[in-house]
Amino acid sequence: QVQVVESGGGLAQPGGSLRLSCAASGFTLDSNAIGWFRQAPGKDREGVSCFSRNDGTLYYADSVKGRFTVSRDRVKNTVYLQMNSLKPEDTAVYYCATRRSYCSGSQHQYAIWGQGTQVTVSS
Repeated sequence: QVQVVESGGGLAQPGGSLRLSCAASGFTLDSNAIGWFRQAPGKDREGVSCFSRNDGTLYYADSVKGRFTVSRDRVKNTVYLQMNSLKPEDTAVYYCATRRSYCSGSQHQYAIWGQGTQVTVSS
């Protein structure tokens, strides 16, 4: 069964760090793109980052560029989102999602979604 499961959310202070994990099963990271998305209260879900080994895509939204970093562990078949210099506006439910081959700018192109993990940035 193809699925992704997020973990690692929690409470962080402004300027702090958190690392989210997206554990994949039923497929390998060599074949699929992994996107990170977030949805803040009262706002639409937005794209944060996307990684695809197929074409070397590594995308970051302008709002997180220079602060968030994506990495992967091929053995664990897991993608990580390292979030540094967190801001209160990073507070949201974070989701990872996957689609075959390449990243897409359309969320509707991602067929498999995780359940989400809450990130709260507050002092």
